[in-house]
Formats: sequence, structure tokens, C-alpha cells
Amino acid sequence: MARLVRCSLIQAANVTSPDQPLETVKRTMIDKHIAYIEQAATAGAQIVCLQEIFYGPYFCAEQTTRWYDFTESIPDGPTVRLMQDVARKHHIAIVVPIYEVEQDGIYYNTAAVIDSEGRYLGKYRKTHIPHVAPGFWEKFYFRPGNLGYPVFDLGYVKIGVYICYDRHFPEGARALGLHGAEIVFNPSATVAGLSEHLWKLEQPAHAVANGYYIAAINRVGTEAPWNIGQFYGSSYFCNPRGQIIACASREQDEVLTADLDLDLITEVRKTWQFYRDRRPDMYESLVKA
Repeated sequence: MARLVRCSLIQAANVTSPDQPLETVKRTMIDKHIAYIEQAATAGAQIVCLQEIFYGPYFCAEQTTRWYDFTESIPDGPTVRLMQDVARKHHIAIVVPIYEVEQDGIYYNTAAVIDSEGRYLGKYRKTHIPHVAPGFWEKFYFRPGNLGYPVFDLGYVKIGVYICYDRHFPEGARALGLHGAEIVFNPSATVAGLSEHLWKLEQPAHAVANGYYIAAINRVGTEAPWNIGQFYGSSYFCNPRGQIIACASREQDEVLTADLDLDLITEVRKTWQFYRDRRPDMYESLVKA
């Protein structure tokens, strides 16, 4: 019998104007996503992943300390606790990307992982932080992640998380595979004209090089007042052969659901022996400053 895992990705436009109280901004997006999580659960999804910092707009388009108050602690902050209840209610695992505060002045772009019984399994902190004009001023908001590349065992599948800009770096993608990831989720916020032509190139290449599934998410819409470009959606699932097996629309909110056949990982890795043939003894120069 095939090892099938049904997964859902949620891409969604921001709801409330960023000039509203931050709690209002957050609450409306959380409510919107809870409804979409229910939709994914009704479709039989076992895992659902939300987009990068799902509970608001992509505020890194400006540099203002106001957004520091958008942070929450993990795992004892209100959003993670709420999503634990949602996961428990629907018996669905959830990847929850939020803006994390470790202590005053130390903030991370983080994804918490919750299993289908509502248990907090751990978190991944975005490792590579961009500072790219125009409108991607992330070093103003986030410290680089310091937790390495953890893999989370849900019992029936092992998953990893890579966040947005991380996808441009093959090193972490390889580390996740070596740590046992069978599905790697990449919640993102990226706009047309900057990297859209890379969207369906880099991550299928990671899938092929490492013999695992990629689940890539991008938000949709244009966010005023910054208007840095159109978030082009196009969330997708890619199999270990580098084939995109399901893809969402470019402009609309969507819950994208697909069955991932984990037996294909074994089949592909028996054909392409990339892990066997790699030469870490020859790569020392790659990590020298």
C-alpha cells in the first residue's frame, strides 16, 4: 500500500489596512486562515502550511519600529496556542509562520510546527535574511536564524521548513534532506518582477537534488500603502522528480490540496544516488569565510 500524505497550502491576500490597530490586523487574518484550515481539514488534509508571517501584511516593505509589536513568543504566545487548539479540533498538523520575539530587541522570522494532537514539536527560524531594494528590508526586523535545520517527525512523515529567501540557498535544502526530511515546506512572500522567473526553477531543483517533496507557498494581492508589487501566488507541490503536481492560481486566495506519494522518494533515491555519491571531504572550502 502506498504511503500517501494529503497536504494543503493556504495562499491568501491581506485583509485589513496596515494603518489599523495591530491587533485588528492580526485578528482578521487569523480568522480568515482558521476558516481555510477548516476547509483543508474537510478535504482530508493531514498537514496544512500557512504563508510567511501569515497573520498580517508583508510589513518589511517599510522600516518602522511599530511592527516590533507584531511579535509573539513561541510556543507560549496566543497565536501558537490558538493553532494548537485548531490542530487538535481538526486532527491536522499545522506549520505556523509568525514574527517571533525571543526577548526585547531580538526578533526572528519563525515557523512553529504543531502535530495533529495539538502538540508543539519545535520551530525553524529563517536563516538567510535579505535586505533588497525596493521594499524587502528584512534585516531591520529579523536576526538570522540560529537553530540549524531541524526536521519534525509527525509519525507518518518527517517534514522540514525553509522560509522564503532561504530557497535561494541550496546548502540548507541539502541539510534538511540529510536530516531526513521527506517534505520541505517553504512559506514565502515574494512579488512579480523580482524573482518570479526563479519560483519554479530553484525549488524543483532542490527536490531533485535531495529526493524529497517541496511544498512552496506565496501570498497573493498588492498591499497598500507600500505597493511594492503583486504577490503572485502560484503555490505548488513538487515531487522528487522535479515535477510540479499541483499549482494554485496566480491572483486568488486558494487552499491547494494534493496527495504526496512518499514511496516515490525511495524509488527516486534508488535511481539517483546523489547522497551516496556526494563528496563532503571535498567541500571544506565552501564553508570557509
